[in-house]
Amino acid sequence: MTTKAANYASAQSKASDRTERQLWLAALMPPMYSVAIFPIALGSAIAFAETHQLRWGVFLTFLLSAILILAWENLSNDVFDSETGIDDNEPTSLVNLTGNKSLIFWLSNLCLGLGIAGILAIAWGQQDFTILGLILACCGLGYIYHGPPFRLGYQGLGEILCFFSFGPLAVSAAYYSQTQAWSGAALAASLVLGVSTSLILFCSHFHQVEDDLAAGKRSPVVRLGTLRSARLLPWLCGSMFGLVGLLVALQVFPVWLLLMFISLPAAINLCRHALSYHAQPERVRNCKFFAVALHFWSSILLCLGFAMAGVIS
Repeated sequence: MTTKAANYASAQSKASDRTERQLWLAALMPPMYSVAIFPIALGSAIAFAETHQLRWGVFLTFLLSAILILAWENLSNDVFDSETGIDDNEPTSLVNLTGNKSLIFWLSNLCLGLGIAGILAIAWGQQDFTILGLILACCGLGYIYHGPPFRLGYQGLGEILCFFSFGPLAVSAAYYSQTQAWSGAALAASLVLGVSTSLILFCSHFHQVEDDLAAGKRSPVVRLGTLRSARLLPWLCGSMFGLVGLLVALQVFPVWLLLMFISLPAAINLCRHALSYHAQPERVRNCKFFAVALHFWSSILLCLGFAMAGVIS
Protein backbone atom coordinates (compact mmCIF):
# COMPACT_ATOMS: atom_id res chain seq x y z
CA MET A 1 0.00 0.00 0.00
CA THR A 2 2.85 2.34 0.84
CA THR A 3 4.40 1.76 -2.57
CA LYS A 4 1.08 2.38 -4.31
CA ALA A 5 0.58 5.60 -2.36
CA ALA A 6 4.08 6.77 -3.26
CA ASN A 7 3.51 5.97 -6.93
CA TYR A 8 0.19 7.80 -6.88
CA ALA A 9 1.78 10.85 -5.26
CA SER A 10 4.56 10.79 -7.84
CA ALA A 11 2.06 10.57 -10.70
CA GLN A 12 0.06 13.46 -9.25
CA SER A 13 3.21 15.55 -8.94
CA LYS A 14 4.19 14.88 -12.56
CA ALA A 15 0.68 15.73 -13.76
CA SER A 16 0.82 18.96 -11.79
CA ASP A 17 4.21 19.81 -13.33
CA ARG A 18 2.85 19.15 -16.82
CA THR A 19 -0.17 21.33 -16.16
CA GLU A 20 2.01 24.17 -14.89
CA ARG A 21 4.31 23.92 -17.92
CA GLN A 22 1.26 24.01 -20.21
CA LEU A 23 -0.08 27.09 -18.43
CA TRP A 24 3.25 28.89 -18.80
CA LEU A 25 3.45 27.94 -22.46
CA ALA A 26 -0.09 29.20 -23.05
CA ALA A 27 0.66 32.41 -21.14
CA LEU A 28 3.82 33.14 -23.14
CA MET A 29 1.90 32.43 -26.37
CA PRO A 30 4.86 31.69 -28.70
CA PRO A 31 2.60 31.13 -31.76
CA MET A 32 1.20 34.64 -31.32
CA TYR A 33 4.56 36.20 -32.15
CA SER A 34 3.87 35.45 -35.81
CA VAL A 35 1.69 38.58 -35.49
CA ALA A 36 4.89 40.61 -35.02
CA ILE A 37 6.96 38.76 -37.59
CA PHE A 38 4.71 38.83 -40.66
CA PRO A 39 4.16 42.58 -41.10
CA ILE A 40 7.93 43.00 -41.26
CA ALA A 41 8.37 39.96 -43.49
CA LEU A 42 5.57 41.04 -45.84
CA GLY A 43 6.71 44.66 -46.19
CA SER A 44 10.27 43.48 -46.83
CA ALA A 45 9.15 40.81 -49.34
CA ILE A 46 7.22 43.44 -51.32
CA ALA A 47 10.27 45.70 -51.28
CA PHE A 48 12.35 42.79 -52.60
CA ALA A 49 9.79 42.07 -55.34
CA GLU A 50 9.90 45.70 -56.49
CA THR A 51 13.59 46.54 -56.03
CA HIS A 52 15.28 43.10 -56.18
CA GLN A 53 17.29 44.04 -53.09
CA LEU A 54 16.97 43.19 -49.40
CA ARG A 55 18.88 44.89 -46.60
CA TRP A 56 19.35 41.94 -44.28
CA GLY A 57 20.73 43.96 -41.37
CA VAL A 58 17.71 46.29 -41.41
CA PHE A 59 15.32 43.37 -41.82
CA LEU A 60 16.69 41.34 -38.89
CA THR A 61 16.93 44.36 -36.59
CA PHE A 62 13.36 45.35 -37.43
CA LEU A 63 12.18 41.77 -36.86
CA LEU A 64 13.74 41.53 -33.39
CA SER A 65 12.39 44.97 -32.48
CA ALA A 66 8.88 44.00 -33.56
CA ILE A 67 8.99 40.85 -31.40
CA LEU A 68 10.11 42.89 -28.39
CA ILE A 69 7.38 45.48 -28.93
CA LEU A 70 4.74 42.74 -29.16
CA ALA A 71 6.13 41.26 -25.92
CA TRP A 72 5.54 44.67 -24.32
CA GLU A 73 2.00 44.65 -25.68
CA ASN A 74 1.24 41.19 -24.29
CA LEU A 75 2.88 41.72 -20.90
CA SER A 76 1.38 45.16 -20.29
CA ASN A 77 -2.02 43.85 -21.41
CA ASP A 78 -1.87 41.27 -18.59
CA VAL A 79 -0.93 44.01 -16.14
CA PHE A 80 -3.74 46.37 -17.12
CA ASP A 81 -6.32 43.56 -17.33
CA SER A 82 -5.40 42.50 -13.80
CA GLU A 83 -6.46 45.96 -12.64
CA THR A 84 -9.98 45.63 -14.05
CA GLY A 85 -10.54 42.09 -12.79
CA ILE A 86 -11.27 40.70 -16.25
CA ASP A 87 -8.46 38.14 -15.88
CA ASP A 88 -9.41 36.96 -12.38
CA ASN A 89 -10.50 33.59 -13.82
CA GLU A 90 -7.78 33.43 -16.49
CA PRO A 91 -5.16 30.81 -15.53
CA THR A 92 -2.82 31.83 -18.37
CA SER A 93 -2.37 35.42 -17.19
CA LEU A 94 1.30 36.01 -16.39
CA VAL A 95 0.28 38.25 -13.51
CA ASN A 96 -1.75 35.39 -12.03
CA LEU A 97 1.00 32.84 -12.67
CA THR A 98 3.77 34.91 -11.07
CA GLY A 99 1.71 36.75 -8.49
CA ASN A 100 3.98 39.71 -9.17
CA LYS A 101 2.32 42.47 -11.18
CA SER A 102 5.21 44.88 -10.67
CA LEU A 103 7.71 42.44 -12.18
CA ILE A 104 5.58 41.91 -15.31
CA PHE A 105 5.06 45.67 -15.63
CA TRP A 106 8.78 46.46 -15.60
CA LEU A 107 9.62 43.54 -17.90
CA SER A 108 7.10 44.93 -20.37
CA ASN A 109 8.71 48.37 -20.22
CA LEU A 110 12.15 46.84 -20.76
CA CYS A 111 10.89 45.05 -23.88
CA LEU A 112 9.38 48.28 -25.18
CA GLY A 113 12.58 50.24 -24.58
CA LEU A 114 14.74 47.65 -26.35
CA GLY A 115 12.30 47.40 -29.25
CA ILE A 116 12.18 51.17 -29.79
CA ALA A 117 15.99 51.30 -29.50
CA GLY A 118 16.25 48.88 -32.43
CA ILE A 119 13.92 51.01 -34.57
CA LEU A 120 15.85 54.13 -33.57
CA ALA A 121 19.10 52.46 -34.65
CA ILE A 122 17.64 51.79 -38.12
CA ALA A 123 16.32 55.35 -38.41
CA TRP A 124 19.63 56.84 -37.21
CA GLY A 125 21.62 54.75 -39.67
CA GLN A 126 19.41 55.89 -42.55
CA GLN A 127 19.14 59.47 -41.29
CA ASP A 128 15.40 59.17 -41.88
CA PHE A 129 13.06 58.97 -38.88
CA THR A 130 9.88 58.15 -40.79
CA ILE A 131 9.79 54.54 -39.63
CA LEU A 132 10.27 55.64 -36.02
CA GLY A 133 7.15 57.78 -36.33
CA LEU A 134 5.18 54.91 -37.85
CA ILE A 135 6.20 52.46 -35.13
CA LEU A 136 5.52 54.97 -32.37
CA ALA A 137 2.04 55.33 -33.89
CA CYS A 138 1.66 51.53 -33.69
CA CYS A 139 2.71 51.63 -30.03
CA GLY A 140 0.27 54.46 -29.37
CA LEU A 141 -2.59 52.44 -30.85
CA GLY A 142 -1.47 49.45 -28.78
CA TYR A 143 -1.54 51.49 -25.60
CA ILE A 144 -4.94 53.10 -26.10
CA TYR A 145 -6.28 49.61 -26.87
CA HIS A 146 -5.65 48.33 -23.34
CA GLY A 147 -4.01 51.07 -21.25
CA PRO A 148 -5.69 53.50 -18.83
CA PRO A 149 -7.47 55.82 -19.08
CA PHE A 150 -8.38 54.86 -22.66
CA ARG A 151 -8.94 51.08 -22.74
CA LEU A 152 -10.67 51.35 -26.11
CA GLY A 153 -10.61 47.57 -26.37
CA TYR A 154 -13.29 47.60 -23.68
CA GLN A 155 -15.48 49.62 -26.04
CA GLY A 156 -15.17 47.02 -28.80
CA LEU A 157 -12.60 48.98 -30.83
CA GLY A 158 -9.67 46.62 -30.34
CA GLU A 159 -10.04 44.88 -33.68
CA ILE A 160 -10.02 48.19 -35.55
CA LEU A 161 -6.89 49.37 -33.72
CA CYS A 162 -5.26 45.99 -34.35
CA PHE A 163 -6.09 46.21 -38.07
CA PHE A 164 -4.31 49.52 -38.54
CA SER A 165 -1.39 48.77 -36.21
CA PHE A 166 -0.44 45.36 -37.62
CA GLY A 167 -1.67 46.10 -41.13
CA PRO A 168 -1.09 49.43 -42.93
CA LEU A 169 1.21 51.05 -40.36
CA ALA A 170 3.56 48.12 -39.69
CA VAL A 171 3.73 46.82 -43.27
CA SER A 172 4.33 50.33 -44.64
CA ALA A 173 7.07 50.88 -42.03
CA ALA A 174 8.78 47.63 -43.04
CA TYR A 175 8.58 48.52 -46.73
CA TYR A 176 9.87 52.04 -46.04
CA SER A 177 12.80 50.70 -44.00
CA GLN A 178 13.98 48.89 -47.12
CA THR A 179 13.29 51.54 -49.76
CA GLN A 180 12.67 54.94 -48.13
CA ALA A 181 9.60 55.12 -50.39
CA TRP A 182 5.92 54.12 -50.43
CA SER A 183 4.10 51.39 -52.32
CA GLY A 184 0.49 50.90 -53.37
CA ALA A 185 1.01 47.14 -53.45
CA ALA A 186 2.32 47.21 -49.88
CA LEU A 187 -0.72 49.18 -48.73
CA ALA A 188 -3.10 46.78 -50.50
CA ALA A 189 -1.38 43.69 -49.08
CA SER A 190 -1.43 45.23 -45.61
CA LEU A 191 -5.24 45.22 -45.73
CA VAL A 192 -5.24 41.43 -46.07
CA LEU A 193 -2.75 41.04 -43.24
CA GLY A 194 -4.68 43.49 -41.08
CA VAL A 195 -7.86 41.43 -41.42
CA SER A 196 -6.15 38.11 -40.63
CA THR A 197 -4.46 39.63 -37.57
CA SER A 198 -7.68 41.20 -36.28
CA LEU A 199 -9.40 37.82 -36.64
CA ILE A 200 -7.13 36.43 -33.92
CA LEU A 201 -8.28 39.09 -31.46
CA PHE A 202 -11.90 38.71 -32.57
CA CYS A 203 -11.84 34.94 -32.02
CA SER A 204 -10.23 35.25 -28.59
CA HIS A 205 -13.51 36.63 -27.18
CA PHE A 206 -15.83 33.70 -27.92
CA HIS A 207 -15.06 31.79 -24.72
CA GLN A 208 -15.02 34.72 -22.30
CA VAL A 209 -18.29 36.53 -22.94
CA GLU A 210 -19.38 36.24 -19.29
CA ASP A 211 -16.05 37.55 -17.97
CA ASP A 212 -16.12 40.41 -20.50
CA LEU A 213 -19.64 41.38 -19.45
CA ALA A 214 -18.72 41.24 -15.75
CA ALA A 215 -15.76 43.57 -16.36
CA GLY A 216 -17.76 45.95 -18.55
CA LYS A 217 -15.93 44.99 -21.73
CA ARG A 218 -18.10 45.37 -24.82
CA SER A 219 -16.10 43.30 -27.28
CA PRO A 220 -17.57 42.72 -30.76
CA VAL A 221 -18.57 39.17 -29.74
CA VAL A 222 -20.36 40.55 -26.67
CA ARG A 223 -22.16 43.16 -28.80
CA LEU A 224 -23.13 40.78 -31.61
CA GLY A 225 -23.57 37.58 -29.64
CA THR A 226 -21.64 34.40 -30.31
CA LEU A 227 -23.92 33.10 -33.08
CA ARG A 228 -23.89 36.27 -35.19
CA SER A 229 -20.16 36.60 -34.58
CA ALA A 230 -19.59 33.06 -35.84
CA ARG A 231 -21.75 33.78 -38.90
CA LEU A 232 -19.66 36.90 -39.61
CA LEU A 233 -16.41 34.92 -39.83
CA PRO A 234 -16.96 33.48 -43.35
CA TRP A 235 -17.48 37.03 -44.66
CA LEU A 236 -14.32 38.31 -42.99
CA CYS A 237 -12.27 35.37 -44.25
CA GLY A 238 -13.83 35.68 -47.69
CA SER A 239 -12.83 39.36 -47.87
CA MET A 240 -9.15 38.34 -47.61
CA PHE A 241 -9.27 35.87 -50.48
CA GLY A 242 -11.62 38.02 -52.55
CA LEU A 243 -9.31 41.04 -52.30
CA VAL A 244 -6.25 39.03 -53.32
CA GLY A 245 -8.10 37.46 -56.28
CA LEU A 246 -9.37 40.87 -57.41
CA LEU A 247 -5.96 42.56 -57.19
CA VAL A 248 -4.29 39.71 -59.07
CA ALA A 249 -6.95 40.07 -61.78
CA LEU A 250 -6.29 43.83 -61.90
CA GLN A 251 -2.53 43.10 -62.07
CA VAL A 252 -1.87 45.10 -58.92
CA PHE A 253 -0.50 41.88 -57.40
CA PRO A 254 1.68 39.37 -59.25
CA VAL A 255 0.00 36.10 -60.16
CA TRP A 256 2.15 34.34 -57.55
CA LEU A 257 -0.13 35.81 -54.89
CA LEU A 258 -2.71 33.19 -55.80
CA LEU A 259 -0.58 30.88 -53.66
CA MET A 260 -2.50 32.32 -50.70
CA PHE A 261 -5.51 30.25 -51.74
CA ILE A 262 -3.63 27.19 -50.44
CA SER A 263 -4.53 28.49 -46.96
CA LEU A 264 -8.26 28.32 -47.73
CA PRO A 265 -8.71 25.06 -45.73
CA ALA A 266 -7.46 26.88 -42.62
CA ALA A 267 -10.19 29.50 -43.12
CA ILE A 268 -12.81 26.78 -43.57
CA ASN A 269 -11.67 25.01 -40.39
CA LEU A 270 -11.88 28.27 -38.42
CA CYS A 271 -15.41 29.05 -39.62
CA ARG A 272 -16.67 25.51 -39.01
CA HIS A 273 -15.19 25.38 -35.52
CA ALA A 274 -16.72 28.71 -34.50
CA LEU A 275 -20.14 27.86 -35.94
CA SER A 276 -20.15 24.45 -34.26
CA TYR A 277 -19.04 25.48 -30.76
CA HIS A 278 -19.69 29.24 -30.46
CA ALA A 279 -21.99 28.73 -27.45
CA GLN A 280 -19.73 26.24 -25.64
CA PRO A 281 -16.94 28.21 -23.89
CA GLU A 282 -14.71 25.22 -23.17
CA ARG A 283 -14.98 23.87 -26.72
CA VAL A 284 -14.54 27.24 -28.43
CA ARG A 285 -11.66 28.37 -26.18
CA ASN A 286 -9.11 27.31 -28.81
CA CYS A 287 -10.86 29.22 -31.60
CA LYS A 288 -8.12 31.85 -31.62
CA PHE A 289 -5.57 29.15 -32.45
CA PHE A 290 -7.56 28.27 -35.56
CA ALA A 291 -7.32 31.98 -36.40
CA VAL A 292 -3.57 31.90 -35.69
CA ALA A 293 -3.24 28.99 -38.15
CA LEU A 294 -5.09 30.96 -40.83
CA HIS A 295 -2.95 34.02 -40.14
CA PHE A 296 0.27 31.98 -40.28
CA TRP A 297 -0.43 30.12 -43.52
CA SER A 298 -2.04 33.00 -45.39
CA SER A 299 0.77 35.35 -44.35
CA ILE A 300 3.62 33.00 -45.22
CA LEU A 301 2.04 32.36 -48.62
CA LEU A 302 1.66 36.10 -49.23
CA CYS A 303 5.33 36.60 -48.41
CA LEU A 304 6.31 33.64 -50.59
CA GLY A 305 4.23 34.99 -53.48
CA PHE A 306 6.00 38.36 -53.45
CA ALA A 307 9.39 36.71 -52.95
CA MET A 308 8.75 34.43 -55.94
CA ALA A 309 7.75 37.45 -58.01
CA GLY A 310 11.05 39.12 -57.15
CA VAL A 311 13.11 36.03 -57.94
CA ILE A 312 11.33 35.15 -61.21
CA SER A 313 11.38 38.70 -62.57
